[in-house]
Amino acid sequence: MSQHLVAPSLLAADFTQLAAEMDLVNRSQADWLHFDVMDGRFVPNISFGFPLLEAVRKLCQKPIDVHLMIVEPEKYISEFRDRGADVITVHYEACTHLHRTIQQIKASGAKAGVALNPHTPVELLDDILEDVDLILIMSVNPGFGGQKFIYRTLPKIRRLKDRLIERNLNPLIEIDGGVGLQNAEELLKAGANVLVAGNSVFAAKDPEATIAQLKAIGEEVYKF
Repeated sequence: MSQHLVAPSLLAADFTQLAAEMDLVNRSQADWLHFDVMDGRFVPNISFGFPLLEAVRKLCQKPIDVHLMIVEPEKYISEFRDRGADVITVHYEACTHLHRTIQQIKASGAKAGVALNPHTPVELLDDILEDVDLILIMSVNPGFGGQKFIYRTLPKIRRLKDRLIERNLNPLIEIDGGVGLQNAEELLKAGANVLVAGNSVFAAKDPEATIAQLKAIGEEVYKF
């Protein structure tokens, strides 16, 4: 039995107030900080990389959950780990040799995750399920914050959860994109146990209270 995790997404933070935003995360009930890396090739946007991760690592007291939305992620695993990543997630769609890349992440000492775009079926992960610590289901098309949640994500989570139960496996199921108070309970009931929340936290009137609300939702429905 364990409560779900909440990971505010740095992408939605105010970068003119970075230290204050990290103080907020540190004070809050957030479990992780989600750190999106975009290269302008795998996704149509560029976000941030090593210098910011190194700076954030000095400010953030929570584990840093690095989501690599980049091509050829295997070239950068060691450096992301060295700069402060605790969890490193790569995309199924970006890895020619996914199993090798997952093993590379584990060898670095980080927890290993694999992410799926909205159009990618969970069944394609059958040969990697035993090897990962986390599966990230994108509930928007990756590349930009503030998008509307894709509700077809819910049956997708259920299918994944069923496959994990059948095989007696328990990697975390993380959801990223359009997550907030309006759909958190549905996501937890479907089988999710890590909620990435960007605008719904940092654009809230009281971000710390919103994180607390996200933590409180689903306490009676979540079993892990």
